[in-house]
Amino acid sequence: MKLVKIFALFALFTIISAGCAETRAEAGTTAPKDSSGVYRVGIVQLVENGAFADMRTGFISRMRELGYGEDKMIFDYQNAQGDMSNLSSICQRMTDTELDFIVTIATPPTQAMVNAGPDAPVFFISVSNPIAAGVVTTMERPGKNATGTSNAIPVDEMFKLAAKVTPNVKTFGLIYNAGEVNSVSTINAAKNYLDASGTFGYKEAVVTASSEVQQAAQSLADSTDAIFAPNDSMIQSAMTQIVEAANAAKIPVFGSSAVMVNTGAFATISIDDPAIGARTADMADRYLKGTAVEDIPSIVVSDFVTLFNKNTAETIGVEIPEDILKDSVLVGE
Repeated sequence: MKLVKIFALFALFTIISAGCAETRAEAGTTAPKDSSGVYRVGIVQLVENGAFADMRTGFISRMRELGYGEDKMIFDYQNAQGDMSNLSSICQRMTDTELDFIVTIATPPTQAMVNAGPDAPVFFISVSNPIAAGVVTTMERPGKNATGTSNAIPVDEMFKLAAKVTPNVKTFGLIYNAGEVNSVSTINAAKNYLDASGTFGYKEAVVTASSEVQQAAQSLADSTDAIFAPNDSMIQSAMTQIVEAANAAKIPVFGSSAVMVNTGAFATISIDDPAIGARTADMADRYLKGTAVEDIPSIVVSDFVTLFNKNTAETIGVEIPEDILKDSVLVGE
């Protein structure tokens, strides 16, 4: 009888111990794959530009703030220099490397990395339409071993702003790369608004390579009253060429990021680039502290700011109304 009781107590102790161990595992942290105890993180970009650099800096700075100093986390930053085959090679190398997680900036690298199927989870920054891009199943339950932040582009507000500050504009030029899902979705939203509102007409210029941007921009500058540039890696990298053509024609360029305005575009309503990088870092921190990737919803970041470039405004002869300027940020002074 005593022996039976001993076995019963032992069985109960085993069950309790297992339950405690499971609880500890759920509440614990994700251990680094590196035997040295250092997290190794890959960062992937298609091209280098100011917006992506700010997002990357925002991510890294926030991880450091969260306690992942240089002795605890190492970053492997890879830039494809605008070459899609190079991007594919980078993603394959990262898939074959022992990494704790991978960070992708913007839509093309995120698509390439998720499609490569790495064991390490992917945390993306600034993917405009994650579902359409095929990098998550739903925003609430992302799936596909990936989650991150989406940057909403408030095209409605952008064109409403244009109607107030540049009332003489009748026709917009829409310049974009049809090969980027994020760019196409933004342009479609713009066309839907323009068609419904009847405020402006529009003309499209589609580019497939960076070498085509200058000619496309010149064509729009010669035939429209303003240019709208979406969140497009190729277009953003060639913003100086677009601005040069627009300034010569004395027409405004409305961009989709603060960096576009800093580069010379006339105005934008956009998110804060370092801030969206930081938001993705918070999500990565949750994962490292034990939350499964599929339990970390993807989020749309919509903390917008209106920016104007003072030098560009003077160059094209636009005076910004005081009631709009007082709630905006002025750059290029």
